[in-house]
Amino acid sequence: MSEESIKLGQELEQRHEDGVLWLTICREQRRNALSTSVLQGLCEAFARAGSDRSLRAIVLTGAGDKAFCAGADLQTGKSFEFDYSEPSQGLAQLLRLARTTHVPKIARINGACMAGGMGLLAMCDLAMAASHARFSLPEVKVGVFPAQVLSVLQGLVGRRMLTELCVTGEAIDASQALACGLINDMGDDLDAQVQKLLGRLLDKSPAAIRRGLYLMNQIEAMPFEQSMAFTESQIGLFALTKDAVEGQLAFREKRQPQWTGR
Repeated sequence: MSEESIKLGQELEQRHEDGVLWLTICREQRRNALSTSVLQGLCEAFARAGSDRSLRAIVLTGAGDKAFCAGADLQTGKSFEFDYSEPSQGLAQLLRLARTTHVPKIARINGACMAGGMGLLAMCDLAMAASHARFSLPEVKVGVFPAQVLSVLQGLVGRRMLTELCVTGEAIDASQALACGLINDMGDDLDAQVQKLLGRLLDKSPAAIRRGLYLMNQIEAMPFEQSMAFTESQIGLFALTKDAVEGQLAFREKRQPQWTGR
């Protein structure tokens, strides 16, 4: 098993293992709150991941078992100080990069998921949570609102639930998060759940998944007729990939396909 582990400023760990990029926020003493270096490291990791054909999945998590990510680090007193001469800010840029990274992104929710942490959850394609995990948008308790996070959260949960989370700032538990569609599954053995999910997607066509995630993002906000016209053209492109040719040949020959991701 090949493995490469890198720490950036001791706050973000990156580990490449068998085609999976594991990203761990290492600020356990601050409930894995976001910092400038964490945001920068995540942005750089997602930018590289977009062009790495050997990468089959990304797993994002936090250190320890208390918190996935508590959002902005309010203890600094500078959480909402921005360079307004810049047209985009750190978290917003990360959410943009994640959306254009067409590799399956899995959130491993190992504890409290709050504020900006909910944005990290929502930018991922899939999410597995520990049974003790809790989810909240507590910004109204400190006089602000989860503005950027809404751009990625509003498509995941219904308007009533989202409004309740935003205006009360109160937390929901993992079972409620599962019921409202925030996560895919929950359980006591989080690592086993994540490994099981990886096993279910790593044997599938990388090309189909990459193009498929691109397609899903593109049609999300399209009107029906525009969506149909776009997908009509896309299915022909799917069929032209080497993976599509191999997958259909393997089906006819009753064997496992040998994917190239092309």
